[in-house]
Amino acid sequence: MATLRLGDTAPDFEQESSLGKIKFYEFLGDSWGVLFSHPADFTPVCTTELGYTAILSGEFAKRGAKVIAVSVDGKQSHLDWIKDINDTQKTDVQYPILADEDRKVATLYDMIHPNASATATVRSVFIIDPNKKIRLILTYPASTGRNFDEILRALDSIQLTDNYSVATPVNWKQGEDVIIAPSIKDPAVLKEKFPKGYTEIRPYLRITPQPDL
Repeated sequence: MATLRLGDTAPDFEQESSLGKIKFYEFLGDSWGVLFSHPADFTPVCTTELGYTAILSGEFAKRGAKVIAVSVDGKQSHLDWIKDINDTQKTDVQYPILADEDRKVATLYDMIHPNASATATVRSVFIIDPNKKIRLILTYPASTGRNFDEILRALDSIQLTDNYSVATPVNWKQGEDVIIAPSIKDPAVLKEKFPKGYTEIRPYLRITPQPDL
C-alpha cells in the first residue's frame, strides 16, 4: 500500500456510518473535508475530541468544510456512544462517524499502525480540498488528544494562502499579519497585491497585514 502524501488525491470510498451509507466524494461535493480517525468508541480521550469537534462544527461550516470521523467500531456502537458524547460534552454530534468494521477506510488512509496497535486506528487527520487533494496530514498517538483549534487554524492558513501570495508565520491566527511570498520581487506587483503596505525585516522576510477575505 502506497503512503499518502501531501498533494495526493484522497481515496474515494463507500462505507456505513452513524448517518447511513456514505459515498465519500458525494458527501464532500465541492466542500473542503476534515477526515479524522479515533481509536475506539466509549473511550475518554475520543469522547472529548468528538464532543469538541461538534462544538466547532459551525466554525468548520463557515469555512466550507465538512467533518467526518472514523473508527473500526460498528454503527450501533457509534449511535450509542453519540448519546454519551452529547451528554458528557454538552453538545450535539451531527456529523457522520464512519463504521469501518472491515477497515476499508483505515487501510486506504493508513490509519492502523501495527507498532502502535494492531487493531485500533491512530489519531489521524486529513484536510482535503475541493479538488480532492490532501492538503494536511497529522498523526497523534492514542494517549494524546488533538488540538482541534489548531486544525481549524491550519485550515484557515491553507485557504488564505491558496488565494493570496502569502504564507502564515509561527502561531499565526486569523486576522494577524502574514508573510509575503519571497518569489514576489517586482515593486509594481508588490504595490498591486499588497495595497496595505509591508515591512521588510530582511529581503526574504516581509510582513504585511492579512488580506481581506
